[in-house]
Amino acid sequence: MTNQPTAAIIIIGNEILSGRTQDTNIAYIGKKLAAIGVDLLEVRVIPDEEDRIINTVNDVRCSYTYVLTTGGIGATHDDITAASIAKAFDRPFVENQEALKILEEHYNDTLWHHGSQVSFNESRRRMAMMPKGVTLIENPVSKAPAFQIENVFVLAGMPSVMQGMLEYVLPRLETGKPFYYNTVTSNVLEGTIAEKLTEIQNQYPEVSIGSYPFYKVPDIGTSLVIRGQDKDIIIQATEDIIAMVKSFGGIPTIERQI
Repeated sequence: MTNQPTAAIIIIGNEILSGRTQDTNIAYIGKKLAAIGVDLLEVRVIPDEEDRIINTVNDVRCSYTYVLTTGGIGATHDDITAASIAKAFDRPFVENQEALKILEEHYNDTLWHHGSQVSFNESRRRMAMMPKGVTLIENPVSKAPAFQIENVFVLAGMPSVMQGMLEYVLPRLETGKPFYYNTVTSNVLEGTIAEKLTEIQNQYPEVSIGSYPFYKVPDIGTSLVIRGQDKDIIIQATEDIIAMVKSFGGIPTIERQI
């Protein structure tokens, strides 16, 4: 579709690459974008390294309508995303006065821990440092704001915080025709249905049919995800897939999203 807005996600964090932390932000963002018709076309996971952040942001922001980054905008020494993105856009890295006011009010007026007020120290003040001229993104969870710079949205990595921020980002995005999908799961093996599934895919070129085998003995089988932008065609393709599964003696389980 022409004029379909597109997006890429950049996940920034050594903890993701090391396997110490499992990312859940990709799936959450992907579903939210699909629901408003923004086509997520690429995801990159990169370390907390200045050059990698700069090069990756500059690479993808020219290729997609929107770029969303997660991670590396906190108060610790290894949170370098904001400073790196300032360099990517060749902008000064400055203290954002609007962000500073939000942080000062939050820490001085409301934040207590085990009966003691949490001080607004220099480390926490660092969270007000941003590229010059950005638009803030509200943080309803922990108050420290994120920011938008041109078509790049710089979000927190913590899932609960990122999800709250994303609700303020979505209304800013140009929307397209939403994507819909159904999932058919059965005990039929992928190799058994491969030929017939190809025929169904050829019959419905407007939809994407993903085949995902699973082997968790004694549960083995295949999940088929039918995705597209025309509800009627997705329903028709789903019914054909259900009939196919039954023809091979399988017992389909249908998870309908439309």
